[in-house]
Amino acid sequence: MRSTRILVIAVLLMGVGICRADSAAGEDMAKENAELKKRVEKLEKELAELKEIVMQKAEKPVAAAKPEPNIVAAPKIEQKPAMPQLSEADMQKILEAVQKETAKKKVVWSDLDIQIYGNLRLDASYDSSQVEPGNYIKWVRRETVNKNDNQFDMTANQTRLGLRINGPDDGQIKTSGQLEIDFYGSGGGENTANPRMRHAYMKVEWPAERFEILAGQTWDVVSPLNPYTLNDTVLWYAGNIGYRRPQLRLTKSYALSSDVDLKLEGAAARSIGRKDTTTSIDSGSSAGYPSLQARTSVTFPFFGPKPTTVGVSGHWAREEYDPTTGVHPQRKFESWSANIDVMQPINKWLALKGEVFTGLNLDAYTGGIGQGVRNIGTSSVPNYDKEIASSGGWAAFELGPWDKWRFNVGAGIETPDGGDLAGSGSSLDVRTQNRSVFGNMIYSINKNAEVGLELSHWRTEYKGSGDAEAVRAQTSFMYKF
Repeated sequence: MRSTRILVIAVLLMGVGICRADSAAGEDMAKENAELKKRVEKLEKELAELKEIVMQKAEKPVAAAKPEPNIVAAPKIEQKPAMPQLSEADMQKILEAVQKETAKKKVVWSDLDIQIYGNLRLDASYDSSQVEPGNYIKWVRRETVNKNDNQFDMTANQTRLGLRINGPDDGQIKTSGQLEIDFYGSGGGENTANPRMRHAYMKVEWPAERFEILAGQTWDVVSPLNPYTLNDTVLWYAGNIGYRRPQLRLTKSYALSSDVDLKLEGAAARSIGRKDTTTSIDSGSSAGYPSLQARTSVTFPFFGPKPTTVGVSGHWAREEYDPTTGVHPQRKFESWSANIDVMQPINKWLALKGEVFTGLNLDAYTGGIGQGVRNIGTSSVPNYDKEIASSGGWAAFELGPWDKWRFNVGAGIETPDGGDLAGSGSSLDVRTQNRSVFGNMIYSINKNAEVGLELSHWRTEYKGSGDAEAVRAQTSFMYKF
């Protein structure tokens, strides 16, 4: 039986080698078929040789036992032929044939665990007044010109595609990575959208030490929570700060007790600034060093079915404009934030989460209602750029799921420091406050398909006249995979 199993395994392995061969393009199909035919003929020849080996072993005569004299012969019982025993040379020949064939196969994917995920999505929205930019909303445009000018948008740009890559894992070090894109890239038309990189990073973990290194682009360390909204901006510019950027991050966790965990996170990240109008040099990279981010969080039992998590985080960065003439001085300004985030499960169907922040020059972190630095004088005045301070926060309840339904309600608000903002004027969109209240419901058609409806009210206040309000109704159709 052992030799038969070996022979079957050998044949199966050679068959797998054929099945996993890489297919060529359509125009090379004839050539590929000819090559496959040759390989099949060669495999048939090798199988014939293996069969001959086995049959030769099976045909060796087996000496029959002489019957005892004067003893009536027992009824003849049909005996199955004895299985041939393969020699070491025979086994080596089979092994060489299998290895020779499997060495020819090409890896058409990867020897790592790679999972494809994402969603196909259509979003349609109606706004009672003009919003910026349209497919999603950051704030309402001032109404000094187009008062109550409604709009309708429809897009598939929030469709996402991603890869999760795991391995290898030798028991001591675990490696992984993630790549994710959507189609909100700049420069494309509404029906010819360009990809936009969301995440692209590798991670190295030491599970026993509870330590990891992340290198690439992903979410900021600061203010890591987001409310669940159908609107792509998740209350950015209306109380929620934090975005995605390239970074090198270190994370270390400690067990303070059996049910209390402490996590320390720190990152050196790319400083995202703005282009100098005369040199086109990015003010963030011109500073000469990265921005710094850090967060400390504690997870502990408080009340509810799951532990509570409270985090404190902050960042610091510098931007720099270099002088181009003797008239323009070198200009340096800072960006910083201080933040608190809370995740509180209340019961099995209700959870509360939220964040508050304060900081300076936060437009690169989706703060300041998109306002980071303003001009307070002329080019002859030294240090004539001024950072804009801003504060805000948000809170949201997650409800459900109940059967196939789940719900989210929440609100956010942000208020920049009025003294840091430029003066009012008909040509200036100086935003002094932005707030939003939202509610949505999502229905699961099955485990992959969902449909959602979201209603939100937005109000954006401006220096001078032009305060604006909009009611937004958005529906989303999503197929997750």
